[in-house]
Amino acid sequence: MANTMEFRLTVDNSSLVKEATKVALRIGLEAVGLQAEGHAKVLCPVDTGNLRNSITHVADDSVAIIGTNVEYASYVEMGTSRQSPQPYIKPAIENNMPEYKRILTEQLARLSGI
Repeated sequence: MANTMEFRLTVDNSSLVKEATKVALRIGLEAVGLQAEGHAKVLCPVDTGNLRNSITHVADDSVAIIGTNVEYASYVEMGTSRQSPQPYIKPAIENNMPEYKRILTEQLARLSGI
């Protein structure tokens, strides 16, 4: 009977893949937020420019948010009893979803090189 030794090497890269995915998603969401902010600024009605200039975005590991802290922003977006709606945030998001999906898909596709 011959002596045989068996060696097994197990490499667990799951933590590296998880972290790389988190970073790719964060980068993708930042890019989506920046694009959505730009689209909203283009669509925003302008009187003084205050509302348009206040539009910004934030992104983290799971979400990109665009908006403004201007008090009257929701009245412009949704209208009032005296003013028709002039949406700029909602169409900036809804009308560009294919672009946002493409951005995220491309960023996550870069993970295949890991």
